[in-house]
Amino acid sequence: MSLPGGVQVLDDLPLAIDPDEVLRFQGYKKGVDVPTPDVRALFDDALALGSRLMVPRAVIRWVAVDRRESDRLEADGVTLTIPAVGARWGAVEHVAVAICTIGEALERHVAELWEARELPLASMLDSVGSGAVESLAEYVNDVLCQQGLAAGLQVTNRISPGYADWEMAEQAELFRVCPGTPVGVVLNAACVMAPGKSISLLAGAGVAARVDHYFSQCARCWMRDCAYRRAPARRTVHR
Repeated sequence: MSLPGGVQVLDDLPLAIDPDEVLRFQGYKKGVDVPTPDVRALFDDALALGSRLMVPRAVIRWVAVDRRESDRLEADGVTLTIPAVGARWGAVEHVAVAICTIGEALERHVAELWEARELPLASMLDSVGSGAVESLAEYVNDVLCQQGLAAGLQVTNRISPGYADWEMAEQAELFRVCPGTPVGVVLNAACVMAPGKSISLLAGAGVAARVDHYFSQCARCWMRDCAYRRAPARRTVHR
């Protein structure tokens, strides 16, 4: 088998929202802070509300890598400048760009709740949205892995502009490879996506690509001193 060609639009995607992830966005530390019953009830209300508002979708496109360098990948006429990508990913022959979103309805409702001064529910609903799009990105990452395996390829961990030393401005290059318009995601002049509850990601694939074991994205992230880390950094490349 070969990798899928063209643009793939994925609809009606499942979400497995982790309550601990949502509470982390609220400032709770897993295993340290214990939410009170009223906080748990607020989470349940926000989750039920968010589930009615979210429309999880993603667009994916695989393209062949035309040239590899230590800090660059060239594919489909686009140059992606990613520090140390050659050493970290090895001999990738293809890259996949994906844009994931839960839509804009949840964000609109959060704004309405803030305007109505229903602040606790607004804050919790916003965190539910953040947890949801993280879950969606992990699901899409799994889709890429399965597509790569079916083609006899190994698939790397996912990375996104703005993290692990990759400049946020590179978001524009990703959108040149795979525009977000099929799922309603656009970029502004600062390379920030709208709707805001969206994630762009890149993964590589190749027969000899270097692949992480599957554990928490933060545990395998290249940026060891990140203030937003959720798990201790581990060795990221396993041969």
